[in-house]
Amino acid sequence: MSQTLWDISPPISHHSPVFPGDTPYRQQWTWTLSEQCPVNVSSISMSPHVGAHADAPLHYAPNQPSAGEMALAPFLGPCRVIHVLDGTDLIRPHDIEHALADIPPRVLVRTYRAAPPTQWQDQFAAYAPETIDLLHAQGVTLIGIDTPSIDPASSKQLESHQRILSYDMRVLENLVLTDVDPGDYELIALPLKLIDADASPVRAILRRL
Repeated sequence: MSQTLWDISPPISHHSPVFPGDTPYRQQWTWTLSEQCPVNVSSISMSPHVGAHADAPLHYAPNQPSAGEMALAPFLGPCRVIHVLDGTDLIRPHDIEHALADIPPRVLVRTYRAAPPTQWQDQFAAYAPETIDLLHAQGVTLIGIDTPSIDPASSKQLESHQRILSYDMRVLENLVLTDVDPGDYELIALPLKLIDADASPVRAILRRL
């Protein structure tokens, strides 16, 4: 890995974990190289929540912007990586308060010491709603995490998603921050222009400022 560039997107394949009942990654070959065919061409089916992805407001509220309708600016620019390691519960304000001085408008939280699991796990770290309140008050417009969701897997109210909806914040989930030290970086994680989709895969990277 480059000293100045970090790929914070997990590999996507049929091994990628998905929320139980969601659509896993599948790939089929439409054409394959042969004497009669000059190209390989495949078709892909998957949930837009597989791998690193940006949730659109449409994901958690009706009549809200889709992935393709989101502005790109929140997904590009200075960000801060904060470590809250070994947690499988909620990330609370006291977990991040030490890292809020001169905070940039984007915050990514690393919770795993090792790479995220390749099998679905019901227990993972998520944001407490009051932590999102704190970050919003500090001018943060995008939050991210290296787990499948900013809400617990068992949540039915999706309180943290509803918080970012009320603040018009954006979110990245399923990042890989294992090799990223705490500190400030440039984030590049642009969603695809999927006009009807509730989320979009991203190829998320960090660069030194």
